Amino acid sequence: MIKLKFTALILSLFLAACAHAPRQQTDVQDPEQRILDMSAVLPSISGTDKEPAYPKMELTEEMLYTFLLADIAAQRGQTDFAAQAYLELAKKTRDPRAARRAAQLAYETRQMDQAREAFQLWHELEPQIAMPRQMLATVLLGGGKLNEAKPLLVELLAADAKNAGRSFAQLYPLLARNADRAAVHKLLQELAKPYAGIAEVHWVLAQSAETAALHEEALLEIRQARKLKPDWSGALLLEAQLLQLSAPAEALALSQKYLQDYPDANEVRLFYARTLLEQKQYPESRVQFQELLKKQPDNAELAFAIALLSIQLGELDRAEVELKQTLKAGRKDAATVHYYLGQLNEAKKNDALALQEYEQVTEGEYAFTSRLRMTYLLAKQGKSKEAREILHKTAAKNNQQRAQLILTEGQILRDAKQYDAAFKVLAKGLEKLPEHPDLLYEAAMVADKLGKFATVEEMLRKLIKVAPDHAHAYNALGYALLDRKVRLEEAMKLIEKAHQLAPDDAAILDSVGWGHFLLGNMSKSLEFMRRAYATLPDPEIAAHLGEVLWKQNAREEAKNIWQENLKKNPDNAVLKAVIKKFIP
Repeated sequence: MIKLKFTALILSLFLAACAHAPRQQTDVQDPEQRILDMSAVLPSISGTDKEPAYPKMELTEEMLYTFLLADIAAQRGQTDFAAQAYLELAKKTRDPRAARRAAQLAYETRQMDQAREAFQLWHELEPQIAMPRQMLATVLLGGGKLNEAKPLLVELLAADAKNAGRSFAQLYPLLARNADRAAVHKLLQELAKPYAGIAEVHWVLAQSAETAALHEEALLEIRQARKLKPDWSGALLLEAQLLQLSAPAEALALSQKYLQDYPDANEVRLFYARTLLEQKQYPESRVQFQELLKKQPDNAELAFAIALLSIQLGELDRAEVELKQTLKAGRKDAATVHYYLGQLNEAKKNDALALQEYEQVTEGEYAFTSRLRMTYLLAKQGKSKEAREILHKTAAKNNQQRAQLILTEGQILRDAKQYDAAFKVLAKGLEKLPEHPDLLYEAAMVADKLGKFATVEEMLRKLIKVAPDHAHAYNALGYALLDRKVRLEEAMKLIEKAHQLAPDDAAILDSVGWGHFLLGNMSKSLEFMRRAYATLPDPEIAAHLGEVLWKQNAREEAKNIWQENLKKNPDNAVLKAVIKKFIP
């Protein structure tokens, strides 16, 4: 963002003040909002070497007393009192130096009403100086007084008309803080009238129109800016950004055409590459990033973006080369690159290499995720002990990560059919996080494997209380009742509640169908079962669907569904059991 011209002047005054005797620091530490002793730079601001004409009057005891009181208060850090004293002195003496000092102190302590009065007085006493006019306008705009600031802004723009475009660009960030977007845009339109031939003015008007929800007007303004200055990349970028939501294809075409005329416009090319990426045009986006990399061969961020695009396109060998080149360049966070190399090797089924890459991610945003991926890969290799050791050595930064570690260990033990150990891990986790929804759900599922139905029901009812919109909690409890063929009406109410919360969930559709089957509603059962199987051809859903079909004498269809799923899932116990039940 461009800093305001008068902010720079404030800084120059701050530097000039360093030559004065040191004073105690106040609580206000921002140097950009300090004016300090402006008398030191007054000649340079006024544009003359002549001594300013100060009022000639006799120094009275009262004036001297007020001056000393104000100065001592300022030195002791009592700047609010000092500001008031200097303002009173300025009003009595009409001396611009006193008004200047009052303005400085009031602004420094954020006493804006008093600062406005002091700047106004200083402006009246020294109208030839730009500083009080600039600061008065700043204070008025900061207070939302657009109409009062307008004549001052007209004067400031006219005083430097040849640089009106730059002045508008510097003025807009200050005006943009005002919540009344329409009023800001109206003010800018009025200020812009004498400067219709300046591209930067239309660029500012385009921004203010867009923030005022005048999209079509914003486009007209930015197109006028581009007409006045066709090669200006800033105007092109703003037009493309304005088009991005309403007409993304047009935004792309606009950027492409500009790059044909101005191929060295790197900012536009970067925007074009990112827009292509957002629109999932991955090959085209990669080409543009490559063009940028040719001009900036040491830019590791560009090289990394290209590698990720190659991963997205499934070109894993190429992506691996590109990631290693990025790593070799040494300018990209190495941990991030190793993480993606781990992901890439997982996708290539190179689990050993993936482990090596994840081991090198010891810090940064991917460190925790890398540890979890390591445990998964070790468990996959049957090394559950080593996987659990990694989990025990991994530090969690928050409760969500703590829960993830517990859930992962529980899953490892559950997959190894060590249900007692898994339940102990999850139950211990619930001692620290007693209302964590995922822990409650997983603990209930493991308790079900152990035949602890009372515990299952207790945990799932607690989960429903903690998370009343948890569809799978209702479904799990309802299905547990169905599975035991007890309290069937209550079970159906629970499952129907789950169906209301997640109407397209295949597992819940299966439960609804199975419930109707047990209650003897065969047509409804088959309707829900077919929907469930069409959504997810899972072996357990296939087992249920086949049983419903068998009971309705559609035995060939049932056999075909069972056999088809058995080929894909030869070790599924539920499917094998139902086939054995009907086809011994």
